[in-house]
Amino acid sequence: MSIRITGTGLFHPTEAISNQELVASLNAYVERYNQQHAEQIAQGELEELHGSSEAFIEKASGIKSRYVVEKSGILDINRMYPRLTERSNDQLSLQAEWGVTAAQQAMQQAGVTTEDIDVVILACSNMQRAYPAVSIEIQSALGIQGYAYDMNVACSSATFGLKQAHDAIQAGARRVLMVNVEITSAHLNFKSRDCHFIFGDVATAAIIEDSADKAGFELVDVHLQTQFSNNIRNNFGFLNRCEDAFGDSLLFNQDGRKVFKEVCPLVAQMINQQLEKNQLNADQIKRFWLHQANANMNELILKYVAGKQAEVARAPIILDEFANTSSAGVMIAMHKTAHEVEVGEYAILSSFGAGYSVGTVLLKKVA
Repeated sequence: MSIRITGTGLFHPTEAISNQELVASLNAYVERYNQQHAEQIAQGELEELHGSSEAFIEKASGIKSRYVVEKSGILDINRMYPRLTERSNDQLSLQAEWGVTAAQQAMQQAGVTTEDIDVVILACSNMQRAYPAVSIEIQSALGIQGYAYDMNVACSSATFGLKQAHDAIQAGARRVLMVNVEITSAHLNFKSRDCHFIFGDVATAAIIEDSADKAGFELVDVHLQTQFSNNIRNNFGFLNRCEDAFGDSLLFNQDGRKVFKEVCPLVAQMINQQLEKNQLNADQIKRFWLHQANANMNELILKYVAGKQAEVARAPIILDEFANTSSAGVMIAMHKTAHEVEVGEYAILSSFGAGYSVGTVLLKKVA
């Protein structure tokens, strides 16, 4: 068997928010909050909020802009989350709509039709609803037979999804469509200086199939690992209703310093173990497509793996334009720079996130 990624697709919304716009919105909110609560702040009952700056965001993350599903609601300091219009149950959901668009691109690149696909996997951090599975909605919209399911391993969902696709093909499926639709702006606390800049909205897709003669990237080896941690957490869920609880504290939050300190060596160790297992060294890896969460993290991981003199270009960064797109980030990096890898050369696709969860996939460019 030669199980390969033979096509990828990418969709992003038309609206984008620059760091300048985001900072102006947050700082206006902070100024108003501090004025409205000046007495409580002076008495020590509330903490004073602090504004942000473009320089802080870029230095902390490497992010310059992000695509969003709807920007006016996010920038409105009386709201600070997207404005969306509810769709009826007879209409295609927003997540399915984006997934279909990305999937059609991947199918076209791979030269396959809906009749050629047996499995659809929606692998991402956030599902628009609990059920019916959005993957089944995508499957239906495309007219694919077989089966579909949703899966969530946070930002590692794409690498874990590739493993599930690989195993499904080994078990007899002809082709798998994996889709990663991340509408992350809906779960982000735009009132928080520490995280308001992190995420962007996007959809990616990939076709995985067994082919001995179709160009693509062969899945040589896949290594997955999970390790429980509360350092990245989102507590929003249906039980909040029963607890009479809802507020910004239930949304995405993280201890960024602990994540940086703990995740970087863990990811590097897994990549090095994978290289050793496959009798390769870092110099033989043309591109490291790492999770697009933080440029500083990726630079450090690359140094741990390839040495201090490693060229930064070997780990392409796309989060300057897209920000952190959770599971989709590694797929965007691959989609944008796959042409830089020649036939016979290797690449590593590695994602990591809440859980902790880490997935590393060793790929080889094949003709």
